[in-house]
Amino acid sequence: MAEVGRTAVCDPGALLPGGFWEAVGVWLERPQVANKRLCGARLEARRSAVLPRAEAGGPRTSAGPQLGTAGRVPEESRGRRAAATAPLLAGAPGQPGKAGVEEGDVPASELDSLWSDFSRSLCGNREMLAFLAGSRAGSRPEAQHELDVVLRTVILKSSPHRPLLAPTREMVVQDVLNGTVTFLPLEDDDEGNLKVKMSNVYQIQLSRCREEWFISVLIFCPERWHPDGIAYPKLTWLGEELLTKLARWSVESGKSGFKSTLSLISVLKYSRAYWALKEKYKDMVKVWPEVTDPEKFVYEDVAIATYLLILWEEERAERGVTAKQSFVDLGCGNGLLVHILSSEGHPGRGIDIRRRKIWDMYGPQTRLEEGAITPNDKTLFPDVDWLIGNHSDELTPWIPVIAARSSYNCRFFVLPCCFFDFVGKYQRRQSGKTQYREYLDFITEVGSTCGFHVEEDCLRIPSTKRVCLVGKSRTYPPSRELSLDEQRTQYINSRRGCPLGPAGREPAPASPQAAASSAHHPGGHGALHGAAGHTPEARASELWLPGFQPREKAQRTRNCAALPRDFVDQVVLQVAHLLLGGKQLTGSSPSGTLKTWNRGESLSLAEVASELDRETLQRLKRECGGLQTLLRNNHQVFEGKAFWTGEFTFATGENRSHQRKSNRKQNGNWSLKLSKPVSAGFSCITLTVVLCLHSAAHSPTGLGSCGRH
Repeated sequence: MAEVGRTAVCDPGALLPGGFWEAVGVWLERPQVANKRLCGARLEARRSAVLPRAEAGGPRTSAGPQLGTAGRVPEESRGRRAAATAPLLAGAPGQPGKAGVEEGDVPASELDSLWSDFSRSLCGNREMLAFLAGSRAGSRPEAQHELDVVLRTVILKSSPHRPLLAPTREMVVQDVLNGTVTFLPLEDDDEGNLKVKMSNVYQIQLSRCREEWFISVLIFCPERWHPDGIAYPKLTWLGEELLTKLARWSVESGKSGFKSTLSLISVLKYSRAYWALKEKYKDMVKVWPEVTDPEKFVYEDVAIATYLLILWEEERAERGVTAKQSFVDLGCGNGLLVHILSSEGHPGRGIDIRRRKIWDMYGPQTRLEEGAITPNDKTLFPDVDWLIGNHSDELTPWIPVIAARSSYNCRFFVLPCCFFDFVGKYQRRQSGKTQYREYLDFITEVGSTCGFHVEEDCLRIPSTKRVCLVGKSRTYPPSRELSLDEQRTQYINSRRGCPLGPAGREPAPASPQAAASSAHHPGGHGALHGAAGHTPEARASELWLPGFQPREKAQRTRNCAALPRDFVDQVVLQVAHLLLGGKQLTGSSPSGTLKTWNRGESLSLAEVASELDRETLQRLKRECGGLQTLLRNNHQVFEGKAFWTGEFTFATGENRSHQRKSNRKQNGNWSLKLSKPVSAGFSCITLTVVLCLHSAAHSPTGLGSCGRH
């Protein structure tokens, strides 16, 4: 036994030892967070157990709290054990602890026989028994107590160099009382049965000495440690990288409000399918005709398509069908997601307000349509299995409604990004949550009100907005469709404060004729309009909520380039005069003589904005970036620098390439200031700027004789 790493843990928030077990849970269930060469893990079975008694032993030191009198476990230890065993085995395939049946899975019943065989072997292996118990030299035996034994499969990340790697299986023994968790690798014996192998056995241990906490990583037999660079890295990685992460996680008080990634599907299937699709569609990066980043959009859509393909494959298995699901992608954008899903055999199409150049590259098998989607009776898809909203913006809250009203069997998948309500931007209502979390809760509420069981998952995509919401099943039988649609209508109207009826009364019950109309219409919502006396022709042209405006077909330029020139010149001159309001400083001219000139002062964007009139600010606010973008566009006059304190300067022409790299905003405030005086070493553009500012008062445009070059 050897200790390969040990670190002291500062615990100002008194989160230990509970925080330690939360950190262990991350490494147990989501090892890919620390080891990027892993794809994930699956907890297949769990049971309680006790270690066999050793025949003899010496004095013993416990790494955790001592036993109570008569061998009773203190209440604190019981609570910590409950926290350590919190993950349940019930859940969807791919969830931590889900004992799903997949290729290479071990039935949960085998854990009992596996532990039984291993426990018997410990009677003749006192070294391993002491290692599991967290014993040290000169320790003494302790009363038996309950352990938690978990069987897990570690899923290795595939790649072109490692296309199909077999998962690694481990038996994990958690001893909450003694503060240890031991990882025992498994292998097949000659008869194909699992057994514990004595190489690559390691332990993570929490101990306390003189009111100070320590986390250690120990190896049972360093001589028999065989690193593979994936599931079992070098010992230095365990003792440094992993140990550092565990120590940090143990004392982090903030808990994520989101689920772990890929909690609704099989991680193993996802890993294999993702790398296959990535290899298949990687050439799209080379021929990407759009102005957007090809690597981000191609690999993001590959990951989303992989998720949907696995989700739909498992859905077919659950329903016992073989026909692949159909889909419609509302707001499909570049259409790559539609192209991949269609190429993989799923019939579907995409609709977007604006045609993209890349659409012509896909071929006739990829159906993409240009058109606006407005939520009314014409935008229903009764013959479609799934509606997809991938960054669908204004349509995001409407997609669960459209799915619910299209047919009872229609499902939805949305990946919210920008925050929109049924009409207009979403307005925050709770300050205790982040805007993103609150918006996800709102879309979940919409789906639940529409009668869906809404599930949340987190995708593995290169985006900060990667939480998806899935509505796979309904909360009500088909016979209640009419009453559920009344509930939907009331909820939608409530988002705009619309009255429910005369004197605040609820709508009158639907007439028999309306109910008949609802029977012919899978969504059932036509009955509500029928009860109000509308004809089918009138209903088809009505919005479900007045005021909805689809996105404009032509994208408006919003980078301040389309602003009138006289307006831009006025703002630039006004900002220049603000900077020139500083004190007089001494500088050198190109002739070498010393002159007093106005070098200007440094101002933050907030200070500059406070000097501009309200009408100017409102006009700039309608542009992306506003005042900052306008000043950046006039880089021949102003120069932006973004350090932790930040400053935005007049251009000097010096180190232009370095300035472009440092123009990113880094958590600081932008500021403005004038450059140094012109010298022989500066570029002519600086001279132009100085001349412009010097003669501004005598120029009709206010920018000097050179204008805006």
